[in-house]
Amino acid sequence: MPKNIYSSGNPTAKSDFYVEFMPKNSGGVKIDIQSKTKVLHFSKLKSSCQNTLAELKVEHGALSVIDNGGQYFVLQARIESAIKLASPKNIYESLPVFKKHAQYKSSRNRFRRSRLYLPGTQAKLMLNAGIHKPDAIILDLEDSVSPSEKGVARLIVRNALRTLNFFGAERMVRINQGKMGLEDLDAIIPHNVHLVLVPKVENAKQLKAVDDKIQSICKKCGRKNPVYIMPIIESAEGILNSLEIAKASKNNVAIAIGLEDYTADIGVQRTTQGKESLFARSQVVNAAKSAKIQAIDTVFSDVNEENGLRASVKEAKELGFEGKGCIHPRQISPIHEEFAPSKSEIEKAKEIVIAFDEAERKGLGVVALGSKMIDPPVVKRALQTIDLAITMKLLTKRWKK
Repeated sequence: MPKNIYSSGNPTAKSDFYVEFMPKNSGGVKIDIQSKTKVLHFSKLKSSCQNTLAELKVEHGALSVIDNGGQYFVLQARIESAIKLASPKNIYESLPVFKKHAQYKSSRNRFRRSRLYLPGTQAKLMLNAGIHKPDAIILDLEDSVSPSEKGVARLIVRNALRTLNFFGAERMVRINQGKMGLEDLDAIIPHNVHLVLVPKVENAKQLKAVDDKIQSICKKCGRKNPVYIMPIIESAEGILNSLEIAKASKNNVAIAIGLEDYTADIGVQRTTQGKESLFARSQVVNAAKSAKIQAIDTVFSDVNEENGLRASVKEAKELGFEGKGCIHPRQISPIHEEFAPSKSEIEKAKEIVIAFDEAERKGLGVVALGSKMIDPPVVKRALQTIDLAITMKLLTKRWKK
């Protein structure tokens, strides 16, 4: 390829676009489009190309597009990526319309039992991800994206946040490490990302740098809704500093552990028994509970082993974790089912809530269940169990009333 031609994408990738751009100093803009559905979509494809170039203030050059069935918000991102490779100082953006269904809010204490990871360049996987009803969808800019695709992944994720309907799932983005991660924030914070996953956090200073940058962007763009943070602990140093990390920001709502990198860091193999990570996982749970945030377990990497997944979730629940990462939609239902409260847990929670309501009705300052006094954290936990049981349709909403 000549040095003055800049490209984005793979010419043969399905459900995507391949874009080439050759900058010129004169002659206006020429657009060439190859598409198997040219008869049906040519005018819209051309219009999208023209609008994107206009928004990026491109007046001269040759744009070539191969359409392999991608989404228009991906085409915008691919064109913008190629333009900015050609002109790194180009500060303009080409943003798709911010759809109303992409503007819903999240909340601090919502359930985060399942978080579905999706590569930031794979828009085709994002389209129907919300239909599977994960608690959260993670658009990933880190490990699942090759170094050469980091820039365009940022733009695709930005456009997806403005365009796609995730059907109520919390909208998460995992940023990159260090300086690149801070640059990722500029692209996603103004576009209603709910929560930022910060990978490989080893100390509170790293997390504070992310939080400070987020607050600066929010102030600049006028965002009022909070941006929550979830640090991921993936090293021995991070585990030993997990308490200070958990308490590093008031916007922390959870702390997660990543065992692939952690076990590599301490020089052991990850096993199904998990003895090698028991200390680390217990440390993360205790740090989370001390900071009054959620503890989130690592992913289960074998998507074909449902029994193993269920056993892993049961163990995580017993340790005190409240959620787990997943890498395939088929893992969502088993995770939800295993995190669901048991019948005995529901009955115990109901007894506690009834005792709490009775004490309130009588104006008592303490809550008693039989001969035992019930502390406020126990009542809070019981209410969470009731809420989860209602969410799982194990109880009706009438009971809570």
